[in-house]
Amino acid sequence: MSAALVLLPGLLNDHRLWSGQVGALAGRAEVMVGDLTQDDSLGAMAQRVLAAAPARFALAGLSMGGYVAMEIMRQAPERVERLALLDTTAWPDLPEQTQRRKDAVELARSGGFDKIMPTMLPLLFHPDHLAEAAITGLAKDMARMVGAEAFARQQAAIMARPDSRGSLSAIACPTLVLCGAEDGLTPPDRHDEMAALIAGAKRVTIPLCGHLSPLEQPDAVSDALRAWLDS
Repeated sequence: MSAALVLLPGLLNDHRLWSGQVGALAGRAEVMVGDLTQDDSLGAMAQRVLAAAPARFALAGLSMGGYVAMEIMRQAPERVERLALLDTTAWPDLPEQTQRRKDAVELARSGGFDKIMPTMLPLLFHPDHLAEAAITGLAKDMARMVGAEAFARQQAAIMARPDSRGSLSAIACPTLVLCGAEDGLTPPDRHDEMAALIAGAKRVTIPLCGHLSPLEQPDAVSDALRAWLDS
């Protein structure tokens, strides 16, 4: 029987972040990818996803999508059958992170938006994958499609995110916490912490992988999500 599965992309990502998983899980899940480009707060993003989603669904979010997933768990936990948090963190933004985000938004709004993703690539991918034009080119194209104004909205939402660590213990559905072994933006220890705070959470680390695990290691991520859906 097919499950309803809602996938939430990260900053400057669109539905193509999850292309490998949508294909691999065809027949196992009816997949919807949430739109996180229209709103400038996690609360509004969560409400938009909930308005478009089925009554009950499995929920997986990467990075910013993970922040929205945690917000959905605060707003409507009864609608989420199972949860997957990928390459994300329950921590709020640190002051130095917020300043970098403000600088990036200022650059984007002053005509420098196309400079942002090339500088981000070493933070997003394992060094072994930086020469793979198929995935780095896709990351750049997704950013172009999201655009500077949506980027500014997303950064506003990210900067204002709460400390979610206190609400994780309320999560009662089957939960997967997954990250790339070399994720430098949201490191493995942040995922260890989340998994420890969520009763019964399954913790998975993907080798040779940075922050954008669904693009870098699509088969391994799809396998983990399939096992999670079947658990």
